[in-house]
Amino acid sequence: MSIVSKYNRIAPIYELINLPLEIFFFRKWRKEAHSNLKGKVLEVGVGTGRYLKFYSSHYPVTGIDCSEKMLEKASKKVRRMTNVTLFLMDAKRLGFPDNNFDYAVDYAVTTFTLCSIPNPLKALMEMRCFLKLSGELIAIEYVRSSNHLIAWLRI
Repeated sequence: MSIVSKYNRIAPIYELINLPLEIFFFRKWRKEAHSNLKGKVLEVGVGTGRYLKFYSSHYPVTGIDCSEKMLEKASKKVRRMTNVTLFLMDAKRLGFPDNNFDYAVDYAVTTFTLCSIPNPLKALMEMRCFLKLSGELIAIEYVRSSNHLIAWLRI
């Protein structure tokens, strides 16, 4: 099963599946990572958009995801957020419309995304292309478990 079809399939229940981890761990880390950024942001693997509300409304945020069903959920959350733009896009081939970025972004953000990208190094290289020279990569990630049962259960 491809990553896209997997996330399209679980999009309706994705937030529910991850709720225990979000409550006890991820929410605090994501809020801390997202809320103090002052500048133009590219979020790779925006998913259902659960944490877009933590970004400052004073700066533009561009979110991408490869799953159209996840982006449908995210688009409902950003209806009133004029600073957020969402794109259906593969992190390994960032193909923004002409003039989407009039200059490079200040931050590229990825949280719990790289583990689901078949070639994470390629995705990181793509993100680097859009970062200012002084820009920062904000990454909160984990690695695939060496325990086969846990590795098999991962979402």
